[in-house]
Amino acid sequence: MKKLIGPFTQILPLTGLPLKGALKDEQLHIIPNGGVLIEDGLILAVDDFEKLRSNYPSAQTEEITGNHVLLPGFIDCHTHICFAGSRAKDYAMRNSGKTYLEIAQSGGGIWDSVTQTRAADEATLTSLLLKRVQRHVSEGVTTIEIKSGYGLSVEAELKQLNAIKTTADKTNAGLISTCLAAHILPKDFNGNHQEYLNHVLNNLLPVIKQKGLSKRVDVFIEQSAFNTSDALNYLAKAKQLGFDVTVHADQFTIGGSEVAIKARAASADHLEASGDYEIKLLANSDTVAVTLPGASLGLGMAYAPARKLLDAGTCLAIASDWNPGSAPMGDLLMQAAVMAAAEKLSAAEVFTGLTARAAQALKLNDRGVLTKGKLADMQAYPCDDYREILYQQGKLKPEMVWTEGNITRRM
Repeated sequence: MKKLIGPFTQILPLTGLPLKGALKDEQLHIIPNGGVLIEDGLILAVDDFEKLRSNYPSAQTEEITGNHVLLPGFIDCHTHICFAGSRAKDYAMRNSGKTYLEIAQSGGGIWDSVTQTRAADEATLTSLLLKRVQRHVSEGVTTIEIKSGYGLSVEAELKQLNAIKTTADKTNAGLISTCLAAHILPKDFNGNHQEYLNHVLNNLLPVIKQKGLSKRVDVFIEQSAFNTSDALNYLAKAKQLGFDVTVHADQFTIGGSEVAIKARAASADHLEASGDYEIKLLANSDTVAVTLPGASLGLGMAYAPARKLLDAGTCLAIASDWNPGSAPMGDLLMQAAVMAAAEKLSAAEVFTGLTARAAQALKLNDRGVLTKGKLADMQAYPCDDYREILYQQGKLKPEMVWTEGNITRRM
């Protein structure tokens, strides 16, 4: 049955915008007093509300009262929200001036999350993950990428990925899983970095593929994780197994983004250390540049050079990096709004970075804009001007959220 939702004071369908390069707010198409016609979870039309009501008199009407601005649902294309435990001790130590190495040597860091996540059973992980997913949905995030990487053994990685799969069945949000077994070298692995990656390739990825637990593989390229040569070889072999690949790149040192481009990765994520050379490479590639302002806020370091990346012509997405260590806040809109003020990003650049361009990072072509044939994933903010959303720096939250045309939140 057809359903008509509206009227909305403004609809920003985010259609007609290029996937690469800088954008101005003047390029935004704004539909005043608009409505959305939906059938079977898909959008049939986005147009003037009264026109749609006249053209489709038999459609069920879901009437919206008061001023609201409608956007596509946000897509968080980089998170680590399947974990147990807390790293509040790490955060306090970092704010007191301790270095990453000092924190790790004292028992903190990624390995601390690995230990706590391994100790949790699958039911506990699923429960914790579901709560985080529900919070994200309430804040307008309708598609969420979720990485493993706090297991770092065949058994524990499969436990994480199973928890993600189970959670996907319990929520209306779209969950996209990624295997990040190549997060760091596990302390309890009897071998070197290359041997560990071969272990993952031979003993974990085939099981993941056979069980249908993930179609994506990630690797952390950094001095504390995996080098460029080993990572490039790992990604090439993962692709041979049929996986899409992505890369944690250029967070503290450069090299990772170049590997991502050579591997034809869907995205290169972080990029805080990227310089002019890396920016040019990304702009001339099909690899999406994913910025993670939550990590910059959590670590107290500079943002990725988002303005330069856009001006050079990259496809730039914005994600939360929500994780227990460096990005514990997880508020995607707030982080994007704060980075936008620092990097001088237009509303058009921010909103496309959270929707259509984030969809590109996940190779999803069925969402991210409001137009015929796309999923009816939408969010409505209680205001009469889209500029209020970033102006209030994340404090203005959506009053209504729909996934596939079904309302999942109404304040």
